Amino acid sequence: MSEMMGRIEDKFESLRAKNEKALVVYLTAGDPSLAVTKDLIFGLEDAGVDILEIGVPFSDPTADGPVIQAASQRALKTGTTLPGILEMVAEIRQTSQIPIVLFGYFNPIFSYGVEKFATTAQKTGVDGVLVVDLPPEEARELRIHTDAARLDFISLVAPTTGQDRLKTIIQSAAGFLYYISITGVTGTAAPKIDDIARDIGKIRKLSKMPIVVGFGISGAAQAGEIAALADGVVIGSAVVKRIDENRNNRNLVRIVSDYAREIKKALR
Repeated sequence: MSEMMGRIEDKFESLRAKNEKALVVYLTAGDPSLAVTKDLIFGLEDAGVDILEIGVPFSDPTADGPVIQAASQRALKTGTTLPGILEMVAEIRQTSQIPIVLFGYFNPIFSYGVEKFATTAQKTGVDGVLVVDLPPEEARELRIHTDAARLDFISLVAPTTGQDRLKTIIQSAAGFLYYISITGVTGTAAPKIDDIARDIGKIRKLSKMPIVVGFGISGAAQAGEIAALADGVVIGSAVVKRIDENRNNRNLVRIVSDYAREIKKALR
């Protein structure tokens, strides 16, 4: 990794050189436990996953669909906390350089302490943050600290995002742009290819930043089709669902990794 480049930028650069698209996988930390989350992360990395989004469980996850909401509740019940997740990232960093984005809501970060969060996240090896309920106008109180700690502040773009707002988002975006392919919550509907093509075209006119598409992607063929228009895809609810269905199966890590491997094949 070059000195000036973070792990995320580095990853997209190397994928571009291979003419490959990024597979970003979302996991809810602590579902079914933090120890299993850690095993899953190593399994997914072996399966070819490029970037991990680690969900920080929160009691009121308004942007998430039923699958991820339920996972969040389960993780909270097992006592998963932001400090525990940061500790897990530090352990992962002893042997892995996979880019890690913490995904969640502002409340747990605010409770932990905004400045302390930024410095600890950087120290433990977090690469980026995606805070669902912090629009650009309200992000400053967090960004003064995360920007200083060189954490990529990932921004969301929706089908309903107007041109002026898109310009505002792009101006301050870092890492990659996360394009939400459907309106509504995660994992509830299938995205439409023509709409995605049109919207990504608009974004490309304004920015050279990598664009990943998420929400509602679950199959390899569908992932390949969407990735052809973008720089990568995010698989979230489909992975979380598989984890839940196989939580008592001792082959859990293998089952989830095989699924990710199948999707990654379609992105090469």
